[in-house]
Amino acid sequence: MDVTDERDTRHGAHAADEGDGTAAAVRPSGKRSARRARSSSSADTGTIATLDRPDTSRKADKTAGKAKRAKTGNPFKRLIKFLREVVAELRKVIWPNRKQMVTYTSVVLVFVIFMVAFISGLDLAFIKGVNWLFG
Repeated sequence: MDVTDERDTRHGAHAADEGDGTAAAVRPSGKRSARRARSSSSADTGTIATLDRPDTSRKADKTAGKAKRAKTGNPFKRLIKFLREVVAELRKVIWPNRKQMVTYTSVVLVFVIFMVAFISGLDLAFIKGVNWLFG
C-alpha cells in the first residue's frame, strides 16, 4: 500500500530541488478533499482509512464520565461557568450595524404583514365557502 503525501503546489509553491537531490518541504493545503484523496488511496485494499478519524469509542466513554461528574458539582459554579461561556460566545458574534438592522427589521415586518394578510384572506375564503356550502 503506497500512500502519497499530497501538497498544495498552487500559486508558485512548488517542491523545488535544493541541489543536493532533496525536495524542499511544501506546506500541506489542509483541505478536506486532499485529505480524503490521501486516505482513499488505501480504500483499494478494502480497508477503511482511519488516519483522520480519532477513536470515538474511548472518547465517548470519557465524555460520559465527565458529564456524570459535572452534574454532581456545585450548581452555582456550573451556572457561573455557563454564563462565562455565553459571554465568550457572544463576543464572537459579528453584530449588524444600524443600517443592516433597519433593513433586516423592515424585511421581517413586511413578511409578517404579508403572511397575516394571506392567512386572513384564506380564513375569510374558507368561512365564505363553508357558509355557502352548508348555508
